[in-house]
Amino acid sequence: PPGSQFPSSVGSAPPVTHSAAVVCGISQGSAAGKGQKSRAELTSSPHLGTFSSHPDLLWKTAATTGGTRAATMAELPCAEPLPRCSGRFTISTLLGPEEVLGCEGTQLSGSSLCTRTFGYNTVDVVPAYEHYANSRGVGEARQGRPSLADLHSILKVRLCCGGCCSAPAPEPVRFGWVKGVMVSIRCMLNIWGVILYLRLPWITAQAGIALTWLIILMSVTVTTITGLSISAISTNGKVKSGGTYFLISRSLGPELGGSIGLIFAFANAVAVAMHTVGFAETVRDLLQEHNSLIVDPTNDIRIIGVLTVTVLLGISLAGMEWEAKAQILFFLVILVSFINYLVGTVIPASAEKQAKGFFSYRGGFNFVPDWRGPEGSFFGLFSIFFPSATGILAGANISGDLKDPAVAIPKGTLMAIFWTTVSYLVLSATIGACVLRDASGSLNDSVALGSPGCEGLGCSYGWNFTDCAQQQSCRYGLSNYYQVMSMVSGFGPLITAGIFGATLSSALACLVSAPKVFQCLCKDQLYPLIGFFGKGYGKNSEPIRGYMLTYVIAIGFILIAELNAIAPIISNFFLCSYALINFSCFHASITNSPGWRPSFRYYSKWAALFGAAISVVIMFLLTWWAALIALGIVVFLLGYVLYKKPDVNWGSSMQASSYNLALSYSVGLSEVDEHIKNYRPQCLVLTGPPNFRPALVDFVGTFTKNLSLMICGNVLIGPRKQKVPEAQQALDGHTRWLLKRKIKAFYTNVLAEDLRSGVQMLLQAAGLGKMRPNIVALGYKRDWQAAAPQSLEDYVGILHDAFDFKHGVCLLRLREGLNVSRVPQAHSKCCRHAVVGTVLGTILMMGTGTLKPFQLGNEMVPFATVTVVLGDGAVLMSAFPFTADPEQQASTIFQSQQGKKTIDIYWLFDDGGLTLLIPYLLGRKKRWGKCRIRVFVGGQINRMDEERKAIVSLLSKFRLGFHEVHVLPDINQQPRPEHIRRFDELIAPFRLNDGFKDEAAVNELRHGCPWKISDEEVHRHRAKSLRQVRLNEILLDYSRDAALIAITLPIGRKGRCPSSLYMAWLETLSQDLRPPVILIRGNQENVLTFYCQ
Repeated sequence: PPGSQFPSSVGSAPPVTHSAAVVCGISQGSAAGKGQKSRAELTSSPHLGTFSSHPDLLWKTAATTGGTRAATMAELPCAEPLPRCSGRFTISTLLGPEEVLGCEGTQLSGSSLCTRTFGYNTVDVVPAYEHYANSRGVGEARQGRPSLADLHSILKVRLCCGGCCSAPAPEPVRFGWVKGVMVSIRCMLNIWGVILYLRLPWITAQAGIALTWLIILMSVTVTTITGLSISAISTNGKVKSGGTYFLISRSLGPELGGSIGLIFAFANAVAVAMHTVGFAETVRDLLQEHNSLIVDPTNDIRIIGVLTVTVLLGISLAGMEWEAKAQILFFLVILVSFINYLVGTVIPASAEKQAKGFFSYRGGFNFVPDWRGPEGSFFGLFSIFFPSATGILAGANISGDLKDPAVAIPKGTLMAIFWTTVSYLVLSATIGACVLRDASGSLNDSVALGSPGCEGLGCSYGWNFTDCAQQQSCRYGLSNYYQVMSMVSGFGPLITAGIFGATLSSALACLVSAPKVFQCLCKDQLYPLIGFFGKGYGKNSEPIRGYMLTYVIAIGFILIAELNAIAPIISNFFLCSYALINFSCFHASITNSPGWRPSFRYYSKWAALFGAAISVVIMFLLTWWAALIALGIVVFLLGYVLYKKPDVNWGSSMQASSYNLALSYSVGLSEVDEHIKNYRPQCLVLTGPPNFRPALVDFVGTFTKNLSLMICGNVLIGPRKQKVPEAQQALDGHTRWLLKRKIKAFYTNVLAEDLRSGVQMLLQAAGLGKMRPNIVALGYKRDWQAAAPQSLEDYVGILHDAFDFKHGVCLLRLREGLNVSRVPQAHSKCCRHAVVGTVLGTILMMGTGTLKPFQLGNEMVPFATVTVVLGDGAVLMSAFPFTADPEQQASTIFQSQQGKKTIDIYWLFDDGGLTLLIPYLLGRKKRWGKCRIRVFVGGQINRMDEERKAIVSLLSKFRLGFHEVHVLPDINQQPRPEHIRRFDELIAPFRLNDGFKDEAAVNELRHGCPWKISDEEVHRHRAKSLRQVRLNEILLDYSRDAALIAITLPIGRKGRCPSSLYMAWLETLSQDLRPPVILIRGNQENVLTFYCQ
């Protein structure tokens, strides 16, 4: 209907006789420009609702050839007609589907949408992927479901032009599970290495085929468990670039993830140098065989290594597609070398090969171990072989370049582990069955079968290797000749090519992995000075700066040309990653978080825990000192991130574990009976917005920090529709303010019709189980004399409510006040003329405002200057301090060092000991630690010594360390007349002056004004009133220079003491005092005890 916020067609479109179309700057009629209506006529159409008055729309009409008029609505002129959007709520929803020719996008709560339902005309939408994706892809329009406000209260609609419907950018190069993980890019090529060709035959000679298989299967057990853990983690949500670092950091949090990410990237960079040096050494050996050294053996390694890594860098910079093609070439070379070797094992051995110990499959050789040398032990050989089983993380490290990491990583990694395991087992079995351990290589050692004096397996084949075996001078055989695979193979140079392929492919894989992992770490900004390397280039966001850094690191270690001391550290870094990945899987499973739902089901949390433990054990079995270095670096980086506390939230399992522990302990605490020894002051602090009263927050936060519960409560008063969004926004903002101020407290707010009812809600609902407030802390109401009488009644009523709910009360008064919402604390002395909020709002609406700085000492204070032109031409100007930052941190007295002052406690009445306990807890803090605590008690002049001894004895039993006790014998003396007169003047505006009438008459006079004081009440409370006057005199005499004054709060009996009289007592008691004054009253139950049970 006309004038409504939204037309009734949101539910169903009203029938119309004319057709409408949405156009972009042009008319859709066949005779545009003829028979046009005025804009006013068109906008009066009842079917267009509030869209007719939208300021960004241009309305046009056109008459068709048949005389039928069509009203068309368009946005501002566009260069081209708009393509169809993919929104969910459109003009067709408002006008009806039969009336709109095209679907133009609108925006709901900031989302670009068109109708995506199953035909039902509604704002609601069907489930879609875009609604759950927390980030946009390249060129992807931002989409989301309607907010609860869109469905429940107010629908926010904004029309969009063609910008929101732009075509998506081209997709970067992505790889599937075969090409991306198992075959060319990563795992198999990174697992296969020099050890496969040069060390596995030697290990088989030492351990025998049986124990070699055991070593292989033990290593594969660790890598398989880790592979299962990787598969589980990578299928529990969308995996982005960053590989191992991304998996660990998003699972265990930034602390462990950041430390592992940094050392893992560094280890991969150094591994580039290791594999390159392995390649360079092989080339150097070939040059030596032909007497063709370039310079000398060491410098040749450096020259060849630098040239090689430069070529590999060029391949990497050419892009992932070229790198994948190079890896395919390396894979084919290795595959051909394997086939060449297996073919060679079945070719009948020539006399030269028999002299070197090769006899093909003619008997079972080397099944049992034959330990030799210092490394001849099971774990010694295990430590040599295990690094060849690593490399399983190579596929996960390029997770950002995979089409579907959740499919590619599990399938590719596990298949790579399987096939490489098969290759290791086959190679060890075949080489052990074909070649003897010792052979001389001399053709002269052939003998006739059954010759006397011949020992060993060679004798049964006509060869006598007894002499060289006994003298340990044999040059050939599994135990002595590392190039035995070349000798066995059908064509030896293909094995050398396989060594080249294995080393270069591993070096290239590490050269790509290190920058990818490091780039993700740099983007997260967990560590300083590394953000420069996080920039990506091209559609694949290639980390070119990271490539250059990896290149420089690799060059540095290649120039050393001797990496035997560094290699164990790198292996330990990889094992650290394995341990943490397994622990991540275990920890995520054990927390029972609903968010842990991996689609890969073939894992076990206990197997993952075993994998984590065995990885740590293997670290120390390999090299104990390298394991200590690796763990030390991890702990150092972990401590740095814990200290810095980066502002990231990844939903880690540590958060889930914290929740589980908190829930478990909270429930368990409810089963424990309370005891005085375990009493803790748990405070509900009525701060309003906490940044409005920072001194009150700091005061309570000082003695509750790391000790007890603190809840900052805020009551939002006003219409619920207006205050609900404000409450949600305030919750996050005030919590951030508390964290920034390092206050360990919770913030909560409630919506209420008035302050007192809101506080009553907080008193009843705040807290959880046994963790509930037992003290209400609030600020002193300084403006009680000028405030509305009902607000005075509510304030005193809050104190009564606290006592009714068995809470203690702690009331803080500062001489300069607590509320800094209008005047920043640092400039409060010169800014007393701040404009009150409502008046300020009126001025801002009437006039124009400018922001100018104001010089105050050495600091520029922002002041807003408001100019108002009144109706009669008069000009009114006003300036007020302007605070633009809602999280501004004002300094307070409770944040400064107090020095050698005193904390004076006036324990006038026994409230259970709370008046003593809070100053004691305050004095334990560093800022107040040098203060001397004095205790003042009331007494009679003729019994001063006895009363002092009794109090000292009582305090010593409490073990509070209070030794300075003063008895006030003159507490009951008559105050000075001028002070009495000042008190009478204070209560005079609130008196009824009823002339001591009876109670019924007084109640009639006080109807609607319960704060008024009758003459009889003044007389009845005269003694108590004079006591407050006298106590103020004593405070001024004894505690004028104290750092803090704590005094027992007087209590006014509910229903018998008017609120104005009670506030006059508090005003009189604490006026003219420079130090902060805290008025404390416990709930009359013990909070201190001197018994052990």
